[in-house]
Amino acid sequence: MSNIKQAVILCAGLGTRLRPLTDTMPKPMIPILGKPLLEWNIEQFKKHGVTEFFINLYYLPDVIRDYFGDGAKWGVKINYFQEKDILGTAGGVKNFASMLDDKFFLIYGDMISLMDYSKMAEEFASHPDAIGMQRMQKTDNYADADVAELGPDGSYLKIHAKPHTESYPNAYRMKGIFILRKDILEYVPASTFYELGKQLLPDAVKDGKKFYSYECKEYTKGIDTMEKYQEVEEYLKNNEITVS
Repeated sequence: MSNIKQAVILCAGLGTRLRPLTDTMPKPMIPILGKPLLEWNIEQFKKHGVTEFFINLYYLPDVIRDYFGDGAKWGVKINYFQEKDILGTAGGVKNFASMLDDKFFLIYGDMISLMDYSKMAEEFASHPDAIGMQRMQKTDNYADADVAELGPDGSYLKIHAKPHTESYPNAYRMKGIFILRKDILEYVPASTFYELGKQLLPDAVKDGKKFYSYECKEYTKGIDTMEKYQEVEEYLKNNEITVS
């Protein structure tokens, strides 16, 4: 069981590439085998000891609020922040800074994840100098993703945001699942659009902070197109992973 008890789930995106599904619901509420994607993520985190969630809202916010309420039905606590303007993946976390513990999980709200978060938390604890950690995958195919080059200890040496104009010898694909220390939010300006991969992580690494990769075999997938949506449902069906 993880000793990290909080998770931020970013839910402010418009989901334009998932229309017509997102005409009437925000992207994290799309049904996966009949259950909202956001519910899959809350339940998976809860299995590993997370009891408090922080969710930023922008597009059709009441669809999420009306379904989940304060989280009591799932035995958790849910805190919301409704953005007047979209603040980006790092800006969306900044508003929760005063309520966050020293370390917390973070996931993009359009991802399905079957990860063992307890193992990730154990790995994070083995790096006392870490300001953060991110799920990574070694790859030569990163045209559509931000990537990082890693040092021998698995820490980030340099981050390359897409689009790419060259190839990198030791590229790791950056996936949208993190453990962060709250200190990293000091780099994020208040009420300002600010991105994790393009701004926050490069700023921290350039400043000499240690940010580590985490590799695992558990299934995760970003769902930002109809093709990926169909792929996820097929994977879950084929592996007999069903609604609990």
